[in-house]
Amino acid sequence: MSSFLSNLLHVPAPLAAGLIFLLVFGEAAVFIGFVLPGETAVVLGGVLASQGRLALGLLLPLVVVAAVLGDTVGYEVGKHLGSRVLRWSLLRRHQGKIERAQQLLRQRGGTAVFLARFTAFLRAVMPGLAGLSGMRYLKFLAFNAAGGLVWGVGFCLLGYFAGASYAKVESAVGQVSALVLVAIVVIALFVWHRRRRAAQSADEDASAATVSAPAASTDG
Repeated sequence: MSSFLSNLLHVPAPLAAGLIFLLVFGEAAVFIGFVLPGETAVVLGGVLASQGRLALGLLLPLVVVAAVLGDTVGYEVGKHLGSRVLRWSLLRRHQGKIERAQQLLRQRGGTAVFLARFTAFLRAVMPGLAGLSGMRYLKFLAFNAAGGLVWGVGFCLLGYFAGASYAKVESAVGQVSALVLVAIVVIALFVWHRRRRAAQSADEDASAATVSAPAASTDG
């Protein structure tokens, strides 16, 4: 998986742009996000833009449009196939996470659609769950487009500035030192991401306990 994505840095620019579009589009449209997180492809696209191989002015709208269109297809899949989607073997393995995602959607509505854009698993399943829940498409589109815009531009620029910074560091202190610096940054980002996901899981569990508590007392 990682070698496939890293190969984006070495293919011709038009092919790289096409692959980035397909990966971002397919995250929710055909649940590619379970295997290949689209944000990694977006960051690599930003690196290509920093190298002058892709125009940043082309990459930004390409990523945002792919994100919005892919989520729209995912929404329609959930809307028209309904609960049958949840019985797919690919999704049954994640039943607990899907139930928490449904609960988040019930509690926060459109805000959940926006926030889901920034978590790999939720990014893949939330559009389908929104369609399944009967959320109005215009409401879904508004929050989906806002999330796609912030996410797409943010990760494109992250890759762009990271690529530009790497080139400057390498010329100043040498390739080995630059690689060490990049490794430290990557490890720090990984630790931060793990802690954020742990905090999100704790919040979701707390929300689930809050919702179930009144029901338990009513039964008693």
